[in-house]
Amino acid sequence: MVDYNLINSLGDVDDEANSAIATALGDAAKDINLLVKADEVQDFVPGAILKGHVGSVSGDDFVIELGLKSEGVLERGEFDEPDKVKIGDEVRVLLEEVEGDTGLVRISKRKADRIINWEAIMKSKKEGDPVKGKVTKKIKGGLLVDIGVPVFLPASQVDIRRPGEISDWIGREIDAVILKIDEERRNIVISRRKMIEQQREEQKRKTLDGLSIGQVIKGTVKNIADFGAFIDLGGIDGLLHITDMSWGRINHPSDLLKIDQEIEVKVLQIDKEKEKIALGLKQKEASPWENIETKYAIGSVHEAEVVNIMSYGAFCKLEEGVEGLVHISEMSWTKRINHPSEVVSQGQKVKVKVLEINKEKQEISLGMKQVEENPWERVAEKYPPGSVVKGKVRNIANYGAFVEIEEGIDGLLHVSDLSWTKKIGHPSEVLKKGEEVQAVVLSVDQEKQRIALGLKQMAEDPWVNVIPANYRPGMVVKGHVTKIANFGVFVELEPGLEGLLHISEISDQKIEKPEEALKVGQELDVKILRVDSEERKIGLSLKRALWAMEEQQREVVRSERAKERGLRGGLEGGESISSLGDLKL
Repeated sequence: MVDYNLINSLGDVDDEANSAIATALGDAAKDINLLVKADEVQDFVPGAILKGHVGSVSGDDFVIELGLKSEGVLERGEFDEPDKVKIGDEVRVLLEEVEGDTGLVRISKRKADRIINWEAIMKSKKEGDPVKGKVTKKIKGGLLVDIGVPVFLPASQVDIRRPGEISDWIGREIDAVILKIDEERRNIVISRRKMIEQQREEQKRKTLDGLSIGQVIKGTVKNIADFGAFIDLGGIDGLLHITDMSWGRINHPSDLLKIDQEIEVKVLQIDKEKEKIALGLKQKEASPWENIETKYAIGSVHEAEVVNIMSYGAFCKLEEGVEGLVHISEMSWTKRINHPSEVVSQGQKVKVKVLEINKEKQEISLGMKQVEENPWERVAEKYPPGSVVKGKVRNIANYGAFVEIEEGIDGLLHVSDLSWTKKIGHPSEVLKKGEEVQAVVLSVDQEKQRIALGLKQMAEDPWVNVIPANYRPGMVVKGHVTKIANFGVFVELEPGLEGLLHISEISDQKIEKPEEALKVGQELDVKILRVDSEERKIGLSLKRALWAMEEQQREVVRSERAKERGLRGGLEGGESISSLGDLKL
């Protein structure tokens, strides 16, 4: 006898799935109570499985002889391959209903097949066993698969990767394993995913055991990422990193590979414990760096293509897989380059000179300016020390001003070479950007590519003869305050010539801050204490000048008093009168 719980073929799946199975088995199967064997006397009871033969064909239907002068009719759709059915073929059918006077009975071959198959499956299959079937329908949560009886394939068990639209699987033959059998309710759930995982695990073990470093093996591109591609080697994926794809430059792995593309790769590393495999594509060919010193000897000149531009320089391709860097400092002898794109562009062909090779790091330093004549080689000849040059102030720094003598050739006017006499805190006090100036070449350093210029050297050094002659210690001179510092004040004695009035020489009284006694622009009489031509300094004193003035005033008073005393004494003596008389005459 058949247990009709079998129509609930999906166990604990939802009602929609159970309903679908029940419909597939046929409502008539609910009353089945007899399954006969071939050698048993057939009992014409509704629900019995009967044995019959194809007796004749009536239109599109087959007339089935069941014995005891009973016949039933089967539609062509009851057979999987109706064109192959022949008269006399034996068939098993389900007796659904015994009709009256006509002698015809209502029968179903498909429902009988399903019941027989269920019994066979329940006896022959267990959880984990493989099955094969055809996807017939999409139901809630998954698919219905006919393996002789309808069973449930959950959507999560269709494939290893998340499937797209599972209805695309309808009509396809699949292999799967039985995931769950509920004997009480006669429900079966299958999994295609688990079968694939089992197959891949077996294949993975076999592949891993057969791999060796250096081996060349075929694989299929399964996934592409920014950093590389995963290659299916047979049950296990290996990583082909972007750096191991080509000796040349690759922006993205998709530039070289496509999903499902079959390629040959070389095994670089194997970690059986972690099940990781590193693969290489470029390693199938010899590295272009093997004889790099011979092909691109230091000092040799080659044509290269600009393939990448960075802020610090440009990468130039000498050949596929061999690139060198032209640093921004190696692009021009004279041009001031803020960014390499001012000189080169992507894809441009340029002449380069090999400057240095690091084979281990696979790095080549290239130069563009070295292909041309270095203008600094003739600078010393063109601008010898002592010559006068004209130029434009290009830039001003704290320590001096850069003067462009010719395009790309600058000379430095150091702040100390701007004036013989004036103390200059910043070059902007004397010069302006863009101003035309004349200067004397002081020195040329060809190796460091530097020219030292002097502005003050355009005139004779006044500290040699003029200043010592005009300003001597002890003299009291006039001047005005130009700057005030915490240690004293600077007094301009004449345009461009300053002396230092130390705070201790301002007054007889103790002064904490010079600005308490003096202010910028104030005119003073100061006494020269010293003139140092070597240090180019003049020491001044305000208090000593006051002392001298006071002493001078006292001397005048003393002189006047002496004269007065002399006059009075003469009036008292005759000789003096005689003398006065003589004066009047």
